[in-house]
Amino acid sequence: MATTEPWHYRGYDILPQRQWSGWCVGIHPTRADLPLLARSTLQTLVLQKEEALVEAKQVIDRVLSQSSWRAGA
Repeated sequence: MATTEPWHYRGYDILPQRQWSGWCVGIHPTRADLPLLARSTLQTLVLQKEEALVEAKQVIDRVLSQSSWRAGA
């Protein structure tokens, strides 16, 4: 498994990881006020790294848009 440079998005580090012939990502908050994700690594393998990054951003957007999470709460 090879990890590439992290991407930063809305307070999270997204760590693309090459696994076999596909990509997955690890998602980790960089601040204590951000919600933790139920799974820090997306289990979906996709063929392109860019696809994995798009999926990770969608997961982060979904988590941050949930009404149960409020900044600073």
